[in-house]
This record gives sequence, structure tokens and C-alpha cells, in this order.
Amino acid sequence: MSRLILASQSPRRRELLMQLGANFSVASADIDESVLVGEQAEAYVSRLAQAKARVIAQRHPATWVLGSDTTVVVEGEILGKPQDEEDAVRMLMRLSGRCHTTLTAVALLRIEGEVEQCLSQRVATQVRFRPLNEALCRRYWATGEPADKAGAYGIQGLGGALVESIEGSFSAVVGLPLCETAQLLEQAGLATWLADA
Repeated sequence: MSRLILASQSPRRRELLMQLGANFSVASADIDESVLVGEQAEAYVSRLAQAKARVIAQRHPATWVLGSDTTVVVEGEILGKPQDEEDAVRMLMRLSGRCHTTLTAVALLRIEGEVEQCLSQRVATQVRFRPLNEALCRRYWATGEPADKAGAYGIQGLGGALVESIEGSFSAVVGLPLCETAQLLEQAGLATWLADA
């Protein structure tokens, strides 16, 4: 077992973590991703990132586990993964021609005995969409890409053509902010190509 486990089956997060040169294994963390009543987006993504890491850390004591969660927020509304085509079209039309915030939280967590250590960061990136129409949204849905993405788009794929500009971390919008994740790994004494531990 490696000293680090990524609590995600996301190929995008796995590829991003590989860019840091970290030695890690992968485990699936299935949790309830429902938004709690009255929960703000910042608290929501932080809670989910920690919950994903905690589920795996409980199975692997004394091992650092990295959890991450990304959500899209427009005018205070949290846009998670779409339920179906109509939900995806609704989300994309909400984002059309306007700026929204993509929030990504990262939690590096370890449980040893009764002691839980948790290092975390949260990153906000501003993303502006080009104007869209319903026909374009439906064509995009038909590609299959939006189905498992927060806000119904993937900036690293076909959905990148919908984005006019971003202000902040591109890798955070994809699902794992590289700079902040590297800093957390370094704090925990885990090796990356930036700072060998």
C-alpha cells in the first residue's frame, strides 16, 4: 500500500495527481453528495472532500488519503451533476453568457488510533461562458460528456469551447488544484517532484 491514496475514481483527478509526481493508489469513495438544508457552497464542497477522504482513511489507518470535490455555483445556486438531459440543458442555459464560480475543495486526511489529522484548501475560480442556445446544449449533452460533471460541462474536454475566459486555477475547474494540492502533500511530508520528502 502506498503512503497516499486518492479517494476518487475520476480519471481527471488521477491524471492531475500524476502530474505532481506523487506515489499513490486509488480507492473509490461512495458517499451521499446531497446538499444539506441551508448549506452554503463553500461548506458543501469542503464537507464532501473531507467525507470522501474519511471513508477511505477509516479503512486504511495511518495512511494519508486525498479527497476532492468540485461544484459550480451561479447566483448562490449549487449546480451538481445533472440528473438527465433536461437538467443538463437547464444548467447550461443558466451558465449561458455569464460568469459563474467553480469551487474545488481538497482534503488530505489521516486517521491513526483516535487521532484524525486533516489538512485542507478550497479554491474558487471564475469562469465565463459564451452565449448558448438550447440546440447547442442538447448537442453537447448527446456527446455524453456532461453526464457526470458538476454544472454539466467539462472544461478539459469538448466543454472547453463553451468557455470564454477563466480567472483562477484551470486545474481546480478540472477537479484538483495542482498548486494547493502540492502544498498539502508537502505539509504532510509526502514526495512530489517539487519537493522530495
